[in-house]
Amino acid sequence: MIMPIENIPDWEMRIKRQDAFWNREIIDRPLVMISFGKEKASGNPPPNKTYATPRERWMDSEHIAECTAYGIEDTVYCGDDLPLAFPNLGPEVFSAFFGMEMEFSEGTSWGIPNLHDWSKVGKLKFSRNNFYWKKIIEIMDAFLARGKGKYYVAYTDLHPGGDAIAAFRDPLNLNMDMIDFPEEVKKLREYVDDVFEEVFNFYMDKLQGAGQAITSWPGIVSSKRWHVPANDFSCMISKKMFDDIFLPGIARECRIAEASIYHLDGPQALTHLDSLLEIKELNAIQWVYGSGKGRATDWLDIYRKCQAAKKGIQLGIRPDELDTIMENLRPEGVWLKIADIKDTASASAIIKKVSKWK
Repeated sequence: MIMPIENIPDWEMRIKRQDAFWNREIIDRPLVMISFGKEKASGNPPPNKTYATPRERWMDSEHIAECTAYGIEDTVYCGDDLPLAFPNLGPEVFSAFFGMEMEFSEGTSWGIPNLHDWSKVGKLKFSRNNFYWKKIIEIMDAFLARGKGKYYVAYTDLHPGGDAIAAFRDPLNLNMDMIDFPEEVKKLREYVDDVFEEVFNFYMDKLQGAGQAITSWPGIVSSKRWHVPANDFSCMISKKMFDDIFLPGIARECRIAEASIYHLDGPQALTHLDSLLEIKELNAIQWVYGSGKGRATDWLDIYRKCQAAKKGIQLGIRPDELDTIMENLRPEGVWLKIADIKDTASASAIIKKVSKWK
């Protein structure tokens, strides 16, 4: 049973529409996500806190949960949007579960490479006693304690495969390893994939056991145990290297989950789109073209290619792009987030328009 969300009477239908997205189906209208801040704040914001270092701020689970709850309470969710709380220690936290240390700035974090010699690869061991493993669970528990009836708790950003190994080695070193130590890279990827399966299933069991829908940083909220495979490192290597060493792991990630959306990051990663579209178990593509690379409507050929391969697509657009999107793409399998909406009247007009998309 999935926990209802207070003050959103159609929460269950919103989840059903997003469930249908995975199979490129439409229940009653196409999906559309719209959220914006309330005109008047709902209450007093959490008190400001000062920290000796950025790391201390990232580790303050209770204050993170308090600020997140306030932000959600101060947000209006329209269409199929639903509130979620995302436990986050940065995109390389999965690699930190193997003993890699992390550094933190105000806005992001990064791992400190810890595999300097392939003869020492055996020292990379996942442990449930790991500090970062326990800290993510602590943040999740803080969210769960505050969020009953208010929001769904997400699972954190998980980057196994090539991104995990790039964090261990540093991307520059891993580039050379693809030539000098391809079998060692492949063997380590297989171990990392084994750990991913354990970690993913742990999070799914924990969240579903707490009555949560499944969600993560892309914002999809579903009853399915879904995952976001990715390989940002892939923009640095050839299609042949990617297909040989990393594609089998990505396909395995898709099989482990009930649904999946691949995070395809940057124009250089398009080299691998054909290979990804051939993964039968992959449901959808999240194409991130990057800052300064135009808008969604500048990449219609990529979206059409994904749709032709019977994959769903996740798009973030502005209102002035909607007509072009509706004229050039099919609504089935489109997860649409529309920015720059500031009031319920505008949101209702957008939803009404999207409802006519056939």
